[in-house]
Amino acid sequence: MNTSNKNISFKGEKTAVAGRELSVGDKLPSFKLTANDLSDLESSDFAGKKLIVCSVPSLDTPVCSTETKRFNEEISKLGDDFALLVVSMDLPFAQKRWCGAEGVDKITTASDYKYRSFGEDFGVVWQGPQLLARAVFVADQSGEIKHVEYVSDIAQEPDYDAAVKAAKNI
Repeated sequence: MNTSNKNISFKGEKTAVAGRELSVGDKLPSFKLTANDLSDLESSDFAGKKLIVCSVPSLDTPVCSTETKRFNEEISKLGDDFALLVVSMDLPFAQKRWCGAEGVDKITTASDYKYRSFGEDFGVVWQGPQLLARAVFVADQSGEIKHVEYVSDIAQEPDYDAAVKAAKNI
């Protein structure tokens, strides 16, 4: 499992990812995103919740779709004190359409298209296409990060079992 944003590739080819690299023990950065209804969605909206945050390039790609649907299933097994947030650069309209078409209803999707600060703060700005690299962060209710995975190859799925295990151990 990759815990560094310095060693990321796309389909085996090294790629540049920018932003602050997060580690276990760090405080989850504050964020301001755009919700599917175009309202602001902020980190404070998840106060008191255990939180899994996933960044993905685009929900309209096969790997991102698979990942988001899998986490939608997993979150229901973790209990009401958990929330799961999937962030991409997709427009909110596309996220809402995708969730409806795929029956994804247990997670929150949000976009960094407007404020463009989440990617830098979480170390997931994929430099070439200006999308978000694939990563998973698990934080406890105080916002302390308990698990970090910067997925080694953006075209691959994350280690679901490791993220879920970390969540269950909070």
